[in-house]
Amino acid sequence: MGAREAAGGAPGAEASQVAFDGIANRALKTGRHRLLLIAVLFVIANFVVGLRLVDVTVIGDGFEPRFAAAAAGVRKAQFQRADVFDRNGVLLASNLPTASLSADPAKLLDAAEAAARLSRALPGLDRAALQRRLETPRRFVWIKRNLTPAQQARVNRLGLPGVAFHRAERRVYPLGRAFAHVVGFVDIDNRGIAGIEKTFDEELRGVREGPAAPVYLSVDARFQHVLREELARGMQTFQAAGAAGVILDAATGEVLAMVSLPDFDPNDPSQRDGDARFNRASLGAYEMGSTFKVFTVAMALDAGVVTLSDGYDASEPIRVAGFVIRDYKPEKRWLSVPEIFVHSSNIGAAKMALDIGAERQRAFLSRVGLLDPAGVELPEVATPLTPSPWREINTMTIGFGHGVAVSPLQLAAAVAGIVNGGVFHAPTVVKRAPGDPSLGWRVVTPRTSKLLRGLMRLVVAEGTGGKAAVPGYLVGGKTGTAEKTGARGYRREALVSSFVAAFPIDDPRYVVLVLYDEPKGTAATFNYATGGWTAAPTVARVIARVGPMAGIPADDPEGGEAARGLLVKIAAREGPGVAF
Repeated sequence: MGAREAAGGAPGAEASQVAFDGIANRALKTGRHRLLLIAVLFVIANFVVGLRLVDVTVIGDGFEPRFAAAAAGVRKAQFQRADVFDRNGVLLASNLPTASLSADPAKLLDAAEAAARLSRALPGLDRAALQRRLETPRRFVWIKRNLTPAQQARVNRLGLPGVAFHRAERRVYPLGRAFAHVVGFVDIDNRGIAGIEKTFDEELRGVREGPAAPVYLSVDARFQHVLREELARGMQTFQAAGAAGVILDAATGEVLAMVSLPDFDPNDPSQRDGDARFNRASLGAYEMGSTFKVFTVAMALDAGVVTLSDGYDASEPIRVAGFVIRDYKPEKRWLSVPEIFVHSSNIGAAKMALDIGAERQRAFLSRVGLLDPAGVELPEVATPLTPSPWREINTMTIGFGHGVAVSPLQLAAAVAGIVNGGVFHAPTVVKRAPGDPSLGWRVVTPRTSKLLRGLMRLVVAEGTGGKAAVPGYLVGGKTGTAEKTGARGYRREALVSSFVAAFPIDDPRYVVLVLYDEPKGTAATFNYATGGWTAAPTVARVIARVGPMAGIPADDPEGGEAARGLLVKIAAREGPGVAF
């Protein structure tokens, strides 16, 4: 027996040990190689992710421009809304970047404490209501939208876990109340829900093909401020329930100003409900009273039913179908056509309307846009109220402005179609492109238009519209006063008083309409609340202010004599016997 065997060693033990060591070494080397490979892969992956983060956050359009473009498109669709401007580029609506605050209730340490601290940082939050919302099992709760920078800073200093800020944009209206009814407003998600904001919502958001596009309105911020100030002044003076006004480009139908009072601040969501939101200028439907005599006389002259030499007996009231038609200030004599218009005779207008006939009356009113909703780019548009069936009594009362109800905007557009040479243009609140022919259709002959301009000038120079006179300007117009209807018929104490004017009346550029809803007479008006005492003076103040803005020189030294001379010349060709 050898010495190794004597020591207790087996012959194959050493070889087995060597084999085991070799296997272990190989396993160890393989593990090291794998760990090294995994580490390298992690380094490469982190490097790629880092490059991508730099690309997305810093470069933006580096390695994958299509992804950057898509991200920009998402951000644009989510946040951006195009601006709205007036005709001269004055900003009416835009966006401001803001932050909104949310919470993850599951991450809040103490909902009661969080509600208490947040309500102190954000005055106006209901602490109890907020706590109830923060104690819900939901993972997302809005706390407040559209924070100011100061509010965001206060919340940030609280260091509350579970609350987060979100980038957003808030729609703002720099001119506030002035354009509330025209521009409208958006909801909390920046979607239009009233006015131009609603009509052009998709264009402003860029929903359709192409980027979001700004909208340029036809309104003039200067005219709008003047009209609103003067309406507010008159509304307060006469303690009226409401007021409406329109300034229209007589040649194109563009709305240069449109105001409805009471109004609201579109920047404050709490003011967007109730009566203030109602747009009296386009959505209100009123019996407009004697302003309708513009159309009665125009259609009668244009159809050859009467001439300026003709007239009607207005010595006695008309009794028909249980109603009595009388004049407000009766002359009690035969009146010529010019006198019927200038003295605003209901009796004469009713008899003239009968001679025109229901069929021709209805067709004419339809041509000047008074029997269908106004084709203006606003969602708040009135549907005219018309009689059905159209009886003889309706023909007579419509002749002097009772029995049919239209919006002030419709009336202004119809009058523009009479005085501008006889072409009606549907009203628009969107600026027309230069050279746009602004499609319209003829409603009266140029000669009839000229006659009506002369008659409207006489109303201001010698008739019921004297308080609409403006020194230096040729203003023509027509008064209107109508009783409002109630449960038991017409209410004599509740009036709709209006005045519609055109200037310069010899070549009209603008039509101005003012309406007061239920005005009250004052000592200065001898307690009269009719259109000649309430609306006409407001129109005069508006014209006196916007005339110089529009560059119209004040150069009318002759006053009413120019209008009278015009009618005398025309009447001389038509025959003798014309009385003025």
